[in-house]
Amino acid sequence: MAIVSLFCEIHDFFIVYEKYKAAHQLPASQRPETRGRPRTLHPSEVMTILILFHQSDYRTLKAYYEKHVSHYLRWAFPNLVSYNRFVELQQEVLEALLVYLRTRFSTCDGVSFVDSAPVAVCHNRRIPTHRVFAEHASRSKNSVGWFYGFKLHLSVNTSGELLGVELTTATTDERQVVPKLAMGLFGKLYADKGYISQILREYLRTQGIDLVYKVRKNMKPEPLSDFDAMMLRKRMLIESVIKEIKTQTQLQHTRHRSFVNFQTNIVAALIAYTYLEKKPSLNLQEHQQIKETTLSLKS
Repeated sequence: MAIVSLFCEIHDFFIVYEKYKAAHQLPASQRPETRGRPRTLHPSEVMTILILFHQSDYRTLKAYYEKHVSHYLRWAFPNLVSYNRFVELQQEVLEALLVYLRTRFSTCDGVSFVDSAPVAVCHNRRIPTHRVFAEHASRSKNSVGWFYGFKLHLSVNTSGELLGVELTTATTDERQVVPKLAMGLFGKLYADKGYISQILREYLRTQGIDLVYKVRKNMKPEPLSDFDAMMLRKRMLIESVIKEIKTQTQLQHTRHRSFVNFQTNIVAALIAYTYLEKKPSLNLQEHQQIKETTLSLKS
């Protein structure tokens, strides 16, 4: 996406966001202005640079800021600050980024998928000496192995677009997050074996959502319609979405020095994903046409 178009969208949002905050927050205290020079880099510019970083091929924000933004994007950001100052400013836009991410969520089309992904914050060998996330991260195990960090929970539609996002500690049960991810959804919600729960299924039914999952081998098989069986096989869609987010952005790395900047990095990466022109998707109309053709041939 062009820099100007991206900045205009973010700046238009930020104007509405600031008006909303001014109308709903308590009046600011009458304190004298703090010392130092006035702000030169607008929060909209900070947000734009963070999202552009995840759309670039650079591995680190520092390299992107000092080698690319400072040299090639001066025309777009004439009032750039030092990198150390930029790191401080990015902590101030976390709330705005979170709200903007929610404006980038898509709408439910009646078929949704839910899953979680590990977000490691350090190598397993450095877990005993890791201090940055000592109060927030935890150690857990998935199908790949042990990791230390957090879990990113996602719900997507058939077009691979985000419907909901939650970040939790690594030891959080996936089923605890589903009610939040399912808010505003309807129709079918497909999940893997980690989401098996009769209580959760009954709760979602009261919300107009049918939770469908595969049972374990030691459990009694459940009757599934042809459509549900096909959609469970297509559940790899959300796994492809997670892979795209992790490969096309710098969502996961082990260079964080602040929990707030870690959160900012996660949110900016998810926003960058929403701007991808090509996302993993399912063509349900094609499947319906194939099914109708097969039935007509049999008859």
